[in-house]
Amino acid sequence: MAKRNIQIKSVNHRSVENESIEIVERKGVGHPDSICDGVAEAVSRSLCQCYLEQFGKILHHNTDEAQLVAGNSVKKFNGGAILKPIEIIVVGRATTTYEGVSIPVTEIATKAAKDYLNETIPELNLDNGVKLSVKFGEGSGALQNIFGSLGNTPLSNDTSFGVGHAPLSETETIVLNIERELNTHFHAIQPAIGPDVKVMGLRENDKIQLTLAVAIVDRYVRDMEHYQDILCQIQESAYQVAQNHTEKDVTIFVNSADSYDDPSDVNNLYLTVTGTSAEHGDDGSVGRGNRANGLITPNRPMSMEATSGKNPVNHVGKIYNLLSNDVANKIVDSFPSNRVQDVSIRILSQISAPIDHPHIADIKVATNDGTPLTEAEESQIFSIVDANLNTIHTITDRVVSGDLRTF
Repeated sequence: MAKRNIQIKSVNHRSVENESIEIVERKGVGHPDSICDGVAEAVSRSLCQCYLEQFGKILHHNTDEAQLVAGNSVKKFNGGAILKPIEIIVVGRATTTYEGVSIPVTEIATKAAKDYLNETIPELNLDNGVKLSVKFGEGSGALQNIFGSLGNTPLSNDTSFGVGHAPLSETETIVLNIERELNTHFHAIQPAIGPDVKVMGLRENDKIQLTLAVAIVDRYVRDMEHYQDILCQIQESAYQVAQNHTEKDVTIFVNSADSYDDPSDVNNLYLTVTGTSAEHGDDGSVGRGNRANGLITPNRPMSMEATSGKNPVNHVGKIYNLLSNDVANKIVDSFPSNRVQDVSIRILSQISAPIDHPHIADIKVATNDGTPLTEAEESQIFSIVDANLNTIHTITDRVVSGDLRTF
């Protein structure tokens, strides 16, 4: 096999940290778009596990077209009600028969989706709060064929690209970790926090403003005063996370669209029955939210590919996005902490070519002192990229085991 086309270039540009304006967003796990991402990925993983158990290999499938149609609800202090259920439609392609064996893909997908929803949105009653439907077709003959392999290496199912960068900026780190903190440790002590936590970060020079939209579960809230107290707790928790990652001036707004003019009117508060805006007016789709690193970063190169739900064997729209971020971090970690300022990676596939030999792997590196990479440093980076392409199959293994996040 020919030498891989890995291009490494030193760039002398201002890092994101040095730009005057930086915008970063994360849609939490309960956001309607993230719900679709999570359901699609849970279904794909369950299909992978079933295929592996029965046939010893993952068969062709893609479940990255899930859609969410919002429901309707009435919210009240101490508990409201769902009037119209959320509708989730899982759309995709799956192998339904193999070697004469019929595979119950609809049942597998339905169970996986329900298990994911039950774990992620515990306040959502699966009996009357959500309507779930699964619509699978068979994959095209051409894609079924290239799902095979050249030797032991799968062939790319598409001509597509993935991107990644490292390290995360302070603002990126803060935005990512605030949502995770609120949905884990903080939620454990304050159950009124719903999983629909959206964090928008704006850094203007040395000032960071964070706008949080946090769905509050109404049955845990006694009255207006209690609601406002919960928001103060959220603000304090978010501020503590921010202080762990920056010395910049930080301002935090929580549920800034609320109106407190009428203490008895809950319609102007971000109260919900289930902890997600999907229950009342907000629709969702796979791929409209976070990128593979968990963030939406308009200051960085991004791919429009939906990572969640794509098969983890040869769908480069998934594999190359996950690989790019993984390799970018490994490159940064391989150098002294004061050497590399920024690494960005773009990996392009060519349909039907082995996934471990991309059309090009383009790596750009900015150093902290602005000096170009030495020949030895370029060789070091080449070796890291080359080695990770050699073991690209481990991305598949880590996706199936749940070790890699896709949103």
